Order: sequence, then C-alpha cells, then structure tokens
Amino acid sequence: MTHATDTTTRILDLREARKILVIGSGGAGKSTLAARLGEILGIEVIHLDTLYWKPGWREGSRPEWTETVRRLAGREAWIMDGNYGSILDLRLAAADAVIFLDLPRSLCIRRVVSRRLRYARSSRPDMAPGCSERLDPEFLRYLWKYPTERRPGILRKLELASSEKTVILLRSPEEVSWFVADLEWPGL
Repeated sequence: MTHATDTTTRILDLREARKILVIGSGGAGKSTLAARLGEILGIEVIHLDTLYWKPGWREGSRPEWTETVRRLAGREAWIMDGNYGSILDLRLAAADAVIFLDLPRSLCIRRVVSRRLRYARSSRPDMAPGCSERLDPEFLRYLWKYPTERRPGILRKLELASSEKTVILLRSPEEVSWFVADLEWPGL
C-alpha cells in the first residue's frame, strides 16, 4: 500500500484506472475529491448517497441496494464515493484503484458541522433529493469512533488489495491538494 509520497507512480497508475473508489470517514471530502477526479479524468462520478437514501432519509431494502451497487460496479468506468461497509468488498473487487481519505477525526467532524450549517434547509449536491442536511448524535458517534472501529478493518482490506490494485492513502488536506495538482499536471 502506498502513501501519497510515491506520487509519480501512483498518478500514472490512476490515469490508467477506469474504476476508482474513493472512501473515508464522513466529512473527509470523498464527494468533493470524486467530483474533481471526474472532471480531470473524464469519468462518470457515482455518489452512493444519492442512490442509497430516499426522501426523508429513508433506507431502501438491503438486497435491492446490493444489486444496485453490483450493477453500477459492473459498468466499464466510474469514480464511486461513499462508505457503506456492507458493500465495500463488492466495490473493492470491481475497482482498479482506491483512494482512502484517512484524515484526522477532528477535521472530519468540523467539516460535517460546517456542512450542516451550509445546507441547513436543503440537500447537498451529492445527497439524494429530500434529504436535508442533518447532524444527529448517532452520526457524531460514528464519526468519533471511525478511526478506532472502522479504519483498522479498512486498512487491512486495502493492504490485501494493494498487490492487485492501486491503493492511495491521503492523510491531510495538503496531501489531497498536492495529489490533485499532480494529477492535473500534464507532464506526468
């Protein structure tokens, strides 16, 4: 598994990838990065939140959700962002490359609070219609526990996948910015 410091090789590998998975904690910037990658690489972006949630924050059925993601993962090219641990293995198996935004918990929480204020009475662009931005104690607990409860399992899965796929860990907003700037640079 490669940290962002091996940039040139990973940028070249990412430019060849047709199926790119962007994962990380809530507030890490998955949707923003996915959208930017879509612009740079000319690949369709799939925001899983827009498909999973129904108006009023209702969830669809698990079998239907799994089949939807299986169908999407079977497409020729995509950039897919979202957590959804129950279908991570399915997405990992289909992906050519994975970018894990492994940002500090405090930053992710600040971003989620800021997002809540910004979209207080509306759905954000990467969210399903009819799902006004919210911030409840359960989601805050999830964000707080992510580094200790979710992150270790994700890192294990990425370590296993790294022999077959391009795996990129970005650990700060600066690394994300440098990575995007390097990807935009035509000299690589």
